[in-house]
Amino acid sequence: MSLVSRHLETEGIPTVIIGSARDIVEECGVARFLFVDFPLGNPTGKPGDTKGQTEIVDQALTLMGQAWEPRTTVMSPQVWDADDDGWRDRFLPVTDENQAELAAAGVARREKQARTGRSLS
Repeated sequence: MSLVSRHLETEGIPTVIIGSARDIVEECGVARFLFVDFPLGNPTGKPGDTKGQTEIVDQALTLMGQAWEPRTTVMSPQVWDADDDGWRDRFLPVTDENQAELAAAGVARREKQARTGRSLS
């Protein structure tokens, strides 16, 4: 999405990226980025949390109108779980115990992708 955003910006269409992979998005050099420190795949919040989701979208729209320079990053003040700041340690961990299993799953995915000739997102 970051590269699409950059293309749209060169065509004169303003964009805002809402995301959690700060290092990747900033490396791509998007014009406006709302960083939300949530688990990957949940950039606008928890499923069913319409209040929180609306707040994040409002933050993104505000950023659209108030970005003060190119490659502006703003961090959302929202937190994934106010009662549990250890969620990062438990979210998709790669450990000595599961490293081989995860590597095998990646190999299987790439083999299937090669057989079908398409991405398996």
